[in-house]
Amino acid sequence: MPEDSIAHIDFEELNKKAISQPLVKHMYTADPSAHVFDGKIYIYPSHDIDAGEAFDDLGSHFAMEDYHVIAMDSVDSEGIDCGEALHVNDVPWAEKQMWAPDAAHKNGKYFLYFPAKDYDGIFRIGVGVSDTPDGPFIPQPEAIKNSFSIDPAVFEDEDGDYYMYFGGLWGGQLQRWREGTFNPDQPESPVAFLPKDDEPALLPYVAKMSDDMLEFAEKPKEIQIVDENGDPLLAGDNDRRFFEAAWLHKYHGKYYFSYSTGDTHFICYAVGDSPYGPFTYGGRILNPVVGWTSHHSICQVEDQWYLFYHDSSLSKGVTHLRSVKVAKLTHNADGSIETIDPYGN
Repeated sequence: MPEDSIAHIDFEELNKKAISQPLVKHMYTADPSAHVFDGKIYIYPSHDIDAGEAFDDLGSHFAMEDYHVIAMDSVDSEGIDCGEALHVNDVPWAEKQMWAPDAAHKNGKYFLYFPAKDYDGIFRIGVGVSDTPDGPFIPQPEAIKNSFSIDPAVFEDEDGDYYMYFGGLWGGQLQRWREGTFNPDQPESPVAFLPKDDEPALLPYVAKMSDDMLEFAEKPKEIQIVDENGDPLLAGDNDRRFFEAAWLHKYHGKYYFSYSTGDTHFICYAVGDSPYGPFTYGGRILNPVVGWTSHHSICQVEDQWYLFYHDSSLSKGVTHLRSVKVAKLTHNADGSIETIDPYGN
């Protein structure tokens, strides 16, 4: 739901119509990555704060500086704030902007993956390690080698391999890596290095993780997202092309790559036969929410699948003060996913 329309919203009525309510209300949380660890649901969100930054297309107003883990016994239970799990001041290489994280579990260790800007103003991806799913997480002294951009999401396949998916346009800097290295040149406009509308869209990346989960085991590769004819989605196809918020889940042997379209405010999905893709566009998972951003995760809890997402209804539309929510997600018999309207039909 675009920001220019929020002035006309009756938030009391909107929250009555909403299909779900914020999981925690004592602080603002966004970009939820949900997992079931040790029989409980753990949500790894970003922690929105009002830092007084001016709104811009580079995301300067998203000035998050720490992470809190939310634990739930079930999707119907209260969300419990487990406290601060990691702060930017504890990360030697990171200066600011602790954006959307994810977590993984292997061999009794828990790993928190997070993007942050280093002291050169470049987004990198770091990792913290803990003996418990709620942290605290001890950060590695350096960012993951060859990491860049934002929104890491780590998928564990059935064969025990782990893959990280990442990337984000505009403030996420993906467009500055078109030639393979960071382009620091002016102008600062986030659209300066984007392809033309009739050129293939910029793509997210994937890399298999090392055995110790601390590095990439290979050079990151682009993920192809194609239409029903096998042609790459174009940069001007704003309703379908990738913008940010990569996620992967597996259902009935198929790999579902889901993501946000950013400035058109949809969560979409594409389906493939390999964790590397290519992925064929399948449709929309979530229609626009209140607030500019849309970011999600998909998690199976017992026999039911759920979409974890956020909106800005609690803050009455303040873009950078969001709240995490959850809703049932349905896979149809043909493998498609039913589109969710966050405020009912």
